Amino acid sequence: MTEDNVDENVEEKTAKPTRAELLEEEGDIAADYLEELMDIADIDGDIDIDVGDGRAQLSIVCEDGEQSNLRTLVGRDGKTLGALQELSRLAVQTSTGQRSWLMLDIDGFRNNRRDELIKKAQKAIDGVKESGDEFAFNPMNSFERKIIHDQVARAGLVSESEGEGDGRHVLVRPVDD
Repeated sequence: MTEDNVDENVEEKTAKPTRAELLEEEGDIAADYLEELMDIADIDGDIDIDVGDGRAQLSIVCEDGEQSNLRTLVGRDGKTLGALQELSRLAVQTSTGQRSWLMLDIDGFRNNRRDELIKKAQKAIDGVKESGDEFAFNPMNSFERKIIHDQVARAGLVSESEGEGDGRHVLVRPVDD
């Protein structure tokens, strides 16, 4: 083996993983964690792992449709889903030592909620543009608030989150002249 070959081998072994590789690793760690949890709870589902929007994205789905008991993992208003997402993030952080921002969706709950929130945001935007009055949404989690903020920004209006804890909500108002 020549000296050049030795240098190449050392570089290959010490090369830092890419951001995409790190996100894939996050997804694998979280999927393993969730699979164990689902086995313990005797809940059937398949876990799909993807990388998008700069984060690992996991979806738990079931091909059985009506026979699925995945809604148990969603909980009322997605609260159980939110807790499982945080537990998955902690499992990743424990394994890697790095904070994770992975997103978890179960049985399409987040995608359906996103579509619903986009419609609500558009209705609020139209109302604010027409009346010139501000509009306050009901309290929602950070995932939901971000969807509203993004829609409001696209419409050229101003939004901000107000309140504390579970009472945090989005306020939409026209742009000051």
